[in-house]
Amino acid sequence: MFDAALALVSENGYAKTTVEGIAARAGVGKQTIYRWWPSRAAVLLDAFLDLQARVAGAAGGDSGSEIPDTGDLAADLKRVLRATVDEMNDPVFEAPTRALAAEGIVDPDLGTRFTAALLEPQLQHYARRIEAARRAGDVDPGTDPRLAVELLVGPLHHRWIHRTLPLTHAYADALVDHVLRGLAPRS
Repeated sequence: MFDAALALVSENGYAKTTVEGIAARAGVGKQTIYRWWPSRAAVLLDAFLDLQARVAGAAGGDSGSEIPDTGDLAADLKRVLRATVDEMNDPVFEAPTRALAAEGIVDPDLGTRFTAALLEPQLQHYARRIEAARRAGDVDPGTDPRLAVELLVGPLHHRWIHRTLPLTHAYADALVDHVLRGLAPRS
């Protein structure tokens, strides 16, 4: 079921993906889908969460992995933001992520679930890494970790969602460099 939903969104786009199409691709009746999910968006969200878990498992981690703390905050953040750029540019992830982001705007319940299940845990990883850097004296003691995270990932998502310019590793690195200059301890 999940593979069918992900494939159809990637092939046809979200607007042309239907519960009927998912059911046909999966070889089940649409009533089977509606028994477990209230909408195509709900199927897609569960399919996407399953995909994330499978990819993380295949990479030897889990979707709840923390950002490594090597003692070099810039390097740690660049490594994670570069991986995020790679995922956002990967067609396997791009179509369902765009669909869920758009549908989450018009379906508040889906948006809340998407944020709680996927976005918030990832943002908390960043916040904990920033907090560790603050405790180590690598960023200003007055730094709000959540605000710092939004300074890092907000522009990345803005460029991706609006397709203003290419989303590249160089851009991710520049974001880290600029944000960390602003977070540097004051003397």
